[in-house]
Amino acid sequence: MSIEINLQGKVALVTGSSQGIGAQMARTFHRAGASVVLNHPDQGRTAEDAKILCSELNAHRPQSALVVAGNVADPEAVRAMMKEVSDQYKGIDFLINNAAIIRDRTLAKMTIEEWEAVIDVNLSGVFHCCKFGLEIMNDGGTIVSLGSIAAIQGFYGQANYAAAKAGVIAMTRVISREVARRGIRANAIAPGVIETSMAATIPEHVRTEMLKNVPLARFGETADVANVALFLCSSLAAYVTGQTIEVNGGWRG
Repeated sequence: MSIEINLQGKVALVTGSSQGIGAQMARTFHRAGASVVLNHPDQGRTAEDAKILCSELNAHRPQSALVVAGNVADPEAVRAMMKEVSDQYKGIDFLINNAAIIRDRTLAKMTIEEWEAVIDVNLSGVFHCCKFGLEIMNDGGTIVSLGSIAAIQGFYGQANYAAAKAGVIAMTRVISREVARRGIRANAIAPGVIETSMAATIPEHVRTEMLKNVPLARFGETADVANVALFLCSSLAAYVTGQTIEVNGGWRG
């Protein structure tokens, strides 16, 4: 007998899902049968990209995707987003905290604004979404938050990013304890270098050196991360909570 992950009747909210890993998360959960809420911060092309993705998903299954704007760094915007989602779907089953930004610079040159911007989105944003998302999450739901290999390796020039992602991993352990009584599980994923527009900004000579640390001899694809998130939200991971799953091709730098 085959094993199938079927999320029909479930609702997944994916933050920062207009592109990259978030967009792949949305497509993956949608293919598994879930209705998907696409969040974007309404900056640059994010609104347009989210609408295009929403149309793509709804073309496959009508009324199965919804776009909701909201900068996760703003607690009131997150509160409003959760209300809109609740009004539409009466609740959520999966919260995928994917939204993130980078402002790389050495500590000596990093501005206070660059530090605060990354902490506000990458760490406080996860707190906001968990706090208000749990208010509308159905019992037995799942939270998956994106950490990073940066939190483990401490890459040069990423004091803000590494600190934020390390905070996400630690917060996930706490949340997993606090929500267990409701049957809710909380886990984190720490991706390595994944082929996204963000990774494309890494200089080629740096990418070459990074790849030497990866036993599988390739950088990750967005599907590599999305598939692990799908597993964590499925009944196959019913006894997995408070964990951080490293998805990095075996990186040991």
